[in-house]
Amino acid sequence: MTGALHGLKIADFSWVGAGPRATKDLADNGATVVKIESARRLDLGRRSPPFAKGQSKNHDASLFFAQTNTSKKSVTINLSDPAGVEVAKRLVAWADVVVENFGPGYMDRIGLGYETLQQIRPGIILASVSVAGRTGPMAGFRGYGNIAAAQSGHADMTGWPGTEPHMPPLAYGDVVAPMFLTVAILSALEARDRTGQGCHVDVSQIESMVHVAGDLFAGMPEEKPANDDPVMAPHGVFPCAGEDAWIAIACEDDSQWRALCAVLGAGDLATRHPDAAARRAAAPVLSQALSDLTAARDGATLEQALAAAGVPASLVLDGKGVAESTALQAAGHFAPTDHPVIGPARMPAPPYDLPDTPVAITASPCLGQHNAEVFAEIGLSADDIARLTKEGALA
Repeated sequence: MTGALHGLKIADFSWVGAGPRATKDLADNGATVVKIESARRLDLGRRSPPFAKGQSKNHDASLFFAQTNTSKKSVTINLSDPAGVEVAKRLVAWADVVVENFGPGYMDRIGLGYETLQQIRPGIILASVSVAGRTGPMAGFRGYGNIAAAQSGHADMTGWPGTEPHMPPLAYGDVVAPMFLTVAILSALEARDRTGQGCHVDVSQIESMVHVAGDLFAGMPEEKPANDDPVMAPHGVFPCAGEDAWIAIACEDDSQWRALCAVLGAGDLATRHPDAAARRAAAPVLSQALSDLTAARDGATLEQALAAAGVPASLVLDGKGVAESTALQAAGHFAPTDHPVIGPARMPAPPYDLPDTPVAITASPCLGQHNAEVFAEIGLSADDIARLTKEGALA
């Protein structure tokens, strides 16, 4: 069986996170994704930790890059060299979709703007993603995904009450925007099948992040709610026995609250705080009382007991816990790969199941690994490849 997107060809000029995460989804589902890179302008993802066996100087050792670029092919093209751009145009002629996440205007400056791409390959889809998109008063705004957290309101609403705005610990815009980019690319392909027309897809990280939090803005209190919820109470994380062990608990109604108290042997709490309004009014005192009770309990045992009692609860997993999660393992979320530098590793698979067109995860490519294969497919002879490599166009 082949993947759902078998036969789809993508020339992927994107780098770091926002573009590569979208093309990873397409590649894992069977599309042929050729990642255009250059040793002269190395993808920052290849420089991002952690590195296998501490090989920080090895551009094929980044686990960040490996996770974000599974199932792709890699070629090296020097886009600052006119001869390299001509090779890139051959890839455009081969492709169904071109993806890029450079600063607005870059593709035009090197001679690969949308109008040029349409001349090379009528009906081509150019998919662009940037911090603020390419239209409107912020068009051209430069930055990374964490800047989108500030512009979209995420930073203001996160953190503890009374604290300054809190930036996410990662470029969250680089994670959210690719989901919208993938949907937009598939939609554009569907439209082309019906009309024969290509288009320029434009995705804004800021708008993507506004979209995923938009329902919160209308109901946000003046003070940050932190872990509190306007309806559910209690709703937060509580300590368990052991070092840095926590359990998340959410009671959406009074029956779940009584069940929680029964499991904790705290019937008096259920009596003193019978409804959500009473529990929210006594939130600080109640949170401390619950923390005192959960702190003496083994987290896994408590999680099982609460689940059996119908109380939504889950251990708070760290990275190691997620990687070793039996539930995720059983669901097939982690796919085994074998990388020539990193070695055997398990990579996240798409979080859905397509039984008749299953995903097939392969290791991320080494830099320029597929030069000979891909360049031969687009019509370059072995002598052409050797000459252009020597001249620096394929570097």
